[in-house]
Amino acid sequence: MRILLWHVHGGWTDAFVRGGHDYLLPATAEGGVWGLGRAGRDWPANVRNVDPAALRNAEVDAVILQRPEELAACERLLGRRPGRDVPAFYLEHNTPKGNVPNSVHPMADRTDIPVVHVTHFNSLFWDTGAAPTLVIEHGLVDPGQLYTGRLPRLGVVINEPVRRWRVTGTDLLARFSQVAPLEVFGMGGALLPAAIGLGPDALTIRGDLPGDRLHRELSECRVYLHPLRWTSLGLALLEAMHLGMPVVALASTEASRAVPPEAGAISTNVDELCAAAAMLLADPEEARRRGNIARQAALAHYGLAAFLRAWDNVLGDAGTHPAAGSGALLAARERSPR
Repeated sequence: MRILLWHVHGGWTDAFVRGGHDYLLPATAEGGVWGLGRAGRDWPANVRNVDPAALRNAEVDAVILQRPEELAACERLLGRRPGRDVPAFYLEHNTPKGNVPNSVHPMADRTDIPVVHVTHFNSLFWDTGAAPTLVIEHGLVDPGQLYTGRLPRLGVVINEPVRRWRVTGTDLLARFSQVAPLEVFGMGGALLPAAIGLGPDALTIRGDLPGDRLHRELSECRVYLHPLRWTSLGLALLEAMHLGMPVVALASTEASRAVPPEAGAISTNVDELCAAAAMLLADPEEARRRGNIARQAALAHYGLAAFLRAWDNVLGDAGTHPAAGSGALLAARERSPR
């Protein structure tokens, strides 16, 4: 199939485009949120940049929507209405914001465009009305078991930690720094030391690193820390588990389903998490044992093959009818390995 989608979420797209389809990504000279294209990613040849102006004459079999504004953009560029003239799915990456748990999804009651959630938590908390819904959990390209744990430090990946603050649990980092120094990876970390009052002895800002380098450097930390309060299931957490890192995580949103207690520690009690982190830092062998459990759990539940099969089930049914809608979802639910 020829699938149109914008490059919105790099981590999710990295897994999705490993399937057996042709993937069309709008690309412009300016780039930005509407024209990022491949963005230099090491993706297969069947992932192609496409000029938005050429889409009207392009053969598109299905559209993956990720922002409400893409409905109008698709109709303008394709000359066809998503969900009516061309099969479309709305992929919801995020937890609801605002009036939780009464948040109404922007696609609520659109019975012609199924909403695909990336976690069961998101599906539970979003009110999608009469819109057909399905959960296809994350799948990751396995980076390999790179864990060394040679540094008695806590590694954490947070994008824009100061701006997002309580959402990402940034306010909790000072407490965890009393257990061990922090190695913080991700975008927008330059303001973090001043914001939480920590010096270089307690906090090292590693910055936004390319994937391979991030995996290598993160895996040197003894423990992975996941302090996020209210985000969808972070791919960085799943990557750390794939790496073989033991994880210490807040039991919020989907993390409580993704992280078995034997893989490290998971709780809403920060004191308990600090105590577990201290134990793992003091016992490298126990840390490695729990990291092995984390890796096996990640491979079993967030493997790439199952993720691609689940999407193939949905896309294959949608391709038989321009508005397969809930019928495609019902068939996919029956066959989905998840």
